[in-house]
Amino acid sequence: MYIHYSYYSHVFVNSYRNIMQFKLKSKFKPAGDQPQAIKKLVQGLSQDYKHQTLLGVTGSGKTFTMANIIAEVQKPTLVIAHNKTLAAQLCNEYREFFPKNAVEYFVSYYDYYQPEAYLPVTDTYIEKEAMINEEIDRLRHAATQALLSRKDVIIVASVSCIYGLGAPENYEKQVLYLEKGQTITRSDVINQLIKIMFNRTNSDLKRGYFRARGETIEIKPVNEEAIYRVELREQKIVELIKINPVNKIVMAEPKEIWIYPAKHFITLESERELAMKKIEAELADRLQYFKKTGKLLEAERLERRTKFDLEMIREIGFCHGIENYSRHLSGRLAGEPPETLLSYFPDDFLLIIDESHVTIPQLNGMYEGDAARKRTLIDYGFRLPSAADNRPLKFKEFEKRVKQAIYTSATPGPYEFKNSNNIVEQIIRPTGLIDPELIIKPVSAKMENIPLPPFDKGELKEKIRVNPRSVPRKSASDKTQIEDLIIRIKERIKNKERILVTTLTKKMAEELSDYLGEQGIKVNYLHSDVETLNRIKILTEFRKGTYDVLIGVNLLREGLDLPEVSLVAILDADKEGFLRNETSLIQTIGRAARNVHGQVILYADNMTESLRRAILETERRRKIQIEYNKKHHITPKTIIKTIKDIGIPSREETIDSKKILALDTIGEKGKKIEDIIAKKEKEMKEAAKLLDFELAAILRDEIRELKKTK
Repeated sequence: MYIHYSYYSHVFVNSYRNIMQFKLKSKFKPAGDQPQAIKKLVQGLSQDYKHQTLLGVTGSGKTFTMANIIAEVQKPTLVIAHNKTLAAQLCNEYREFFPKNAVEYFVSYYDYYQPEAYLPVTDTYIEKEAMINEEIDRLRHAATQALLSRKDVIIVASVSCIYGLGAPENYEKQVLYLEKGQTITRSDVINQLIKIMFNRTNSDLKRGYFRARGETIEIKPVNEEAIYRVELREQKIVELIKINPVNKIVMAEPKEIWIYPAKHFITLESERELAMKKIEAELADRLQYFKKTGKLLEAERLERRTKFDLEMIREIGFCHGIENYSRHLSGRLAGEPPETLLSYFPDDFLLIIDESHVTIPQLNGMYEGDAARKRTLIDYGFRLPSAADNRPLKFKEFEKRVKQAIYTSATPGPYEFKNSNNIVEQIIRPTGLIDPELIIKPVSAKMENIPLPPFDKGELKEKIRVNPRSVPRKSASDKTQIEDLIIRIKERIKNKERILVTTLTKKMAEELSDYLGEQGIKVNYLHSDVETLNRIKILTEFRKGTYDVLIGVNLLREGLDLPEVSLVAILDADKEGFLRNETSLIQTIGRAARNVHGQVILYADNMTESLRRAILETERRRKIQIEYNKKHHITPKTIIKTIKDIGIPSREETIDSKKILALDTIGEKGKKIEDIIAKKEKEMKEAAKLLDFELAAILRDEIRELKKTK
């Protein structure tokens, strides 16, 4: 056999796993509460604690603490975040800490995804529709390949990591190994590339494609932006060349290359035949059931679809929706959990769940939402019952696959407190900054009395500045929350500081923005209806001072790093619910924790239990921080952080291709179209490499328009 598979790949894996180690690079050393947190958590890992929690306040450097722990324990690590944006931010931070190690990004690769579904009430079938982001798909392959080839790997993922993925054993067995001087025929290379799901083309190479011209074969792998040229002569490889796909410059001349399958879900040919027999047997049983129960339409529908899929798998080894047959193709039993990204990790990997109070509930809820949709498809004959096994992991299954986990959050949830063997606090920030001062103000001018929290009033007054509202208000002219807010906003603007305001609804955010604008205040709003690119632009302009006030609903909580903000105003803080529970209040309060003048105004007419707990927890932290600063003679300073621009002005959705050369906003006037495209392709790839997918998308659309003019 000319092509070498698993034997060589296992040797390759083992050699790297014995050599590579995590090496942390940082100009800072652990400070504040970080040293004790690192020590306690590492001790917990050495004592085989399964669950540990780092309760780290906003701005205390939780990621840096985790990076030090990874460098200490030297274990492959999976970091799970609750959304793609936060995952990208974390990935970049870990790459800065570990520039010599493999830090990869694994999130859902869909730009748009409409799952297959059936609505019985209206008899509407919705076919699966998806737009795959090719760059994210490349990064997913880079992540799995890193796990199979080395030990010094950190994967930063979203909750998509618990969804079904091809078995790592099959993925690894199908690796195509080529080396200089190897005896092999041209047809062998081509046949093996086709077997691992590469497509042949005679035009431009895309990821997962190859082309053959004479004795030269060019391959573009799925995991990197490069083309590998294989030169054959007399059935022997005489040259291996790595080429830049944009400028065609030779990047390297490796002695050997490893080409991984173009798809994660891949089945060996021998196993495929057995799988198809199992699918046919299940189909026969299901058809018998439908006919016996008088469901002839369902029987006809299922038979037609399944037979078509089987024919596609038999002819080309793949079909649309092949993941629905994953149980048979992977040889799993009914109900057995699927292979996921976690299957690619060794048994002793370390799990870090970031913002665990949000991420754990997400992980917990994935299975049921998927199962309900699948049950309907199965009941009405759109899918075989085995399609139900193409699913995310149940939470208990997820727990079984984790040996050791660390949860990080400023506000850990019930799960973390219940299960953690060790809860470590990181209250002291390296910067010396303390949690913001809290001030309670009434919502309405008509408010006459406000009940104080159910504990000693003297204790409260020592902890927090409270308006004297325990006596009737005598003046009807006292200001409402909005009137009071405007006065405070103008005070902050004089000092060139920024203000965040949180409301309960999107409509209120928009109306308040209009009202403040009429008062001469530079203001904008931010909520989920604002497009992603515009959100980034608004935040950048806010930091630069284009706006002094930013109003939002719940987008102003986790993960927002705005050191210019010195005042956070929480309107209607006493309206108990998701947006005003203890966790949400503490997270929102934390937005003012990066400025030495940080202050939070809580507008409330009643002292709710959530408000009371949030106040007490914030004041507990403030007391610890103030005492530490006094003891160590620390003077807090506002965090100074570079304001990064988006990098390129946004374009209209439709660009007149005839006038494209006249665009002068990017300094391209007068250049050849080919040169402009080449430059923009390079910029697009650089943006994607830095996980700046919003900028990459803008550049991609510009390239499409430019190509129309050629």
